Amino acid sequence: MECEWKPDEQGLQQILQLLKESQSPDTSTQRSVQQRLEQLNQYPDFNNYLIFVLTKLKSEDEPTRSLSGLILKNNVKAHYQNFPNGVSDFIKSECLQNIGDSSPLIRATVGILITTIASKGELQNWPELLPKLCLLLDSEDYNTCEGAFGALQKICEDSAEILDSDMLDRPLNIMIPKFLQFFKHNSPKIRSHAIACVNQFIISRTQALMLHIDPFIENLFALATDEEPEVRKNVCRALVMLLEVRLDRLLPHMHNIIEYMLQRTQDQDENVALEACEFWLTLAEQPVCKEVLCGHLSQLTPVLVNGMKYSEIDIILLKGDTEEDEAIPDNEQDIRPRFHRSRTVAQQHEGDGIEDDEDEDDELDDDDTISDWNLRKCSAAALDVLANVFRDDLLLHILPLLKELLFHPEWVVKESGILVLGAIAEGCMQGMIPYLPELIPHLVQCLSDKKALVRSITCWTLSRYAHWVVSQPPDTYLKPLMTELLKRILDSNKRVQEAACSAFATLEEEACTELVPYLAFILDTLVFAFSKYQHKNLLILYDAIGTLADSVGHHLNKPEYIQMLMPPLIQKWNQLKDEDKDLFPLLECLSSVATALQSGFLPYCEPVYQRCVNLVQKTLAQAMLHQSQPDQYESPDKDFMIVALDLLSGLAEGLGGTIEQLVARSNILTLMYQCMQDKMPEVRQSSFALLGDLTKACFQHVKPCIADFMPILGTNLNPELISVCNNATWAIGEISIQMGPEMQPYVSMVLHQLVEIINRPNTPKTLLENTAITIGRLGYVCPQEVAPMLQQFIRPWCSSLRNIRDNEEKDSAFRGICTMISVNPGGVVQDFIFFCDAVASWVNPKDDLRDMFYKILHGFKNQVGEDNWRRFSDQFPLPLKERLATFYGV
Repeated sequence: MECEWKPDEQGLQQILQLLKESQSPDTSTQRSVQQRLEQLNQYPDFNNYLIFVLTKLKSEDEPTRSLSGLILKNNVKAHYQNFPNGVSDFIKSECLQNIGDSSPLIRATVGILITTIASKGELQNWPELLPKLCLLLDSEDYNTCEGAFGALQKICEDSAEILDSDMLDRPLNIMIPKFLQFFKHNSPKIRSHAIACVNQFIISRTQALMLHIDPFIENLFALATDEEPEVRKNVCRALVMLLEVRLDRLLPHMHNIIEYMLQRTQDQDENVALEACEFWLTLAEQPVCKEVLCGHLSQLTPVLVNGMKYSEIDIILLKGDTEEDEAIPDNEQDIRPRFHRSRTVAQQHEGDGIEDDEDEDDELDDDDTISDWNLRKCSAAALDVLANVFRDDLLLHILPLLKELLFHPEWVVKESGILVLGAIAEGCMQGMIPYLPELIPHLVQCLSDKKALVRSITCWTLSRYAHWVVSQPPDTYLKPLMTELLKRILDSNKRVQEAACSAFATLEEEACTELVPYLAFILDTLVFAFSKYQHKNLLILYDAIGTLADSVGHHLNKPEYIQMLMPPLIQKWNQLKDEDKDLFPLLECLSSVATALQSGFLPYCEPVYQRCVNLVQKTLAQAMLHQSQPDQYESPDKDFMIVALDLLSGLAEGLGGTIEQLVARSNILTLMYQCMQDKMPEVRQSSFALLGDLTKACFQHVKPCIADFMPILGTNLNPELISVCNNATWAIGEISIQMGPEMQPYVSMVLHQLVEIINRPNTPKTLLENTAITIGRLGYVCPQEVAPMLQQFIRPWCSSLRNIRDNEEKDSAFRGICTMISVNPGGVVQDFIFFCDAVASWVNPKDDLRDMFYKILHGFKNQVGEDNWRRFSDQFPLPLKERLATFYGV
């Protein structure tokens, strides 16, 4: 037996001194402590001192001992593989001996230390850990049992996957039945640990738990009305997860579970109520929802509506009594990081603008500064999803409540009614229409309520009905709504400014060019807000301006509008440093503005272009430094480069050929060559979008690089990365049009991948459409190379292009298909009905394209003869038959 390690008294005093200093609030003291701790890490037995203070030095105060353990935990995280054997063994044995320390703080610290060692791959190298902890559960001593359970709960949370694998000889077969025994323990803390441990294994459908699923559920029911809130919370959490994973086992008890969850959603303890409220969110996603819940709607609806009121604590946290705070600068911690959504090229469809599948803007995020998720938000989200399940059936239960709420004298109640109205907007829209002519004016009035929290929620709710507002004659609702909303953008309360700006952006997307008559009025407000807003809301203002530009397009290109809008934007642009993340939303905004203003953006173009190129260059240089010397240099934030590439795309798209001189004088193509090979997909995605836009704007500068670019484009046709693949595909199509017959050497690099993508099941619509257009364009310029494969793609090709609008891209793609059919008519014979349908989707093709269609249709008809053609065309749906007869006389 080696002799026990003993600390050196002087060394111990030095470390205690450090631990004391590190509790000082002074940052420079803390920094010097950090440096000294780093230096001490060079001594192999430094970590022995730390565990000694934690477990043996009972004379010290608990916070100091715990801190010593937490520093040790960080060392384990960073350097465990370098610990000498003697040290790691000493730490492990000390942990196991002291897991039952009489102080809850020390027990918890030891537990954290144990799970940190375990998650460093040490579960395999510490075989006695789990058996020992399970043994300690049976200890007569409460502290030991509780400490061991605390540690086991942390291990189950951190290492659930390894516990359920063959690597460890399946310890869960013993642990789970053991945990179930403790559901009936007399200490609430232990009961709570036991459920929490088992809960870790529900979602992964762990075999060892599935074998005991019935006793588990019985035990949960037995604890349903436990007096300890933490236990009730864990019971609710278990039932919510079982709903997803083992609905079959819950169904026989569903009536009682729903009754129980109704009670728990009204639990006195808000944490329990929140866990229970998740049940309704999860249930709404299950196909059985309608059937099992319809009988309970009359009870559930008032419970959810009631949960949507602000609690007193919320109001205090939200400073609900501070009405005017516009002059108070923002707390920088409150500004959430923004993520830039890289550019994706999409087609326009019949009857709409650009499709946007991601309506992520109208989520219920009206109060994102308090603890992000609370009962109010969960209740509102549950009502929203249930409205989508039950549609207008839900209104029977909601409308009587709404009348009372919306006109209630107490502002908190009225506010919750307005939130309810917004939450049901999507699911119950049809049933709400008869009430909107009366409700919308009432809401517009609420926009000037004296309580800021009422004004802000009203902005959000009105935005949820924007689609309906825009569908009515503009003077009736749009004009009054817009007038009031613009006043709210200039509200004296920051939360209202933010809600109004977001709501206005939604209104812009719905109204589009309906806003043109009011542009001067709108710009006046938005520009005035520039001088008024604090940091956080400025970022949202950029978004409202960018959305306005997207919505009204070239109507913004009037000298008086440009004079209003550009100076404040350029002033901000000059203020911001290259490292400032506020550049993201500003660059996105400028990108929309440049695209809308087109030639109107020319005076601002050069400095903006230069800076974008610099941002790309800086980021690439930093990335190379980091790659060669990772210790010396941090890795750069590549978002700067992505946003810059996207703004360059916006410039190329807006300014077209006039960007040519700027490209000529810069090294952008060399930089793009690097970006196209970056390992981050979003960087490649944006660089391919820019490649397509530069190809359209000034191909003479792109052409010399095509031999280098094409192989890279070919390797990026991987549909696993949808947006990268989409933009690469689009760029190849644009390049084909410019290259003409010279595209021939490159067709083989891309054609097989494109044909594979168009035939792949579950490919997103945008990618299918762009793939079809690019195949058509390749066939247009190199028919001999592409036509032989016609039969392999003609059917999905026709199906994916029948729904997009007549435009240049569709035009060139169809010319390509006609050219290929003339080279290889046999390739289309079996799927000719699909071709007929695609031709009929054209509203007015150019004359020469219409002639091509005419020749092919008549050629086919003459080939098969009158009778066969009649038999063939009898299969057509009537509208198709009529269109072909009217337009092409077949």
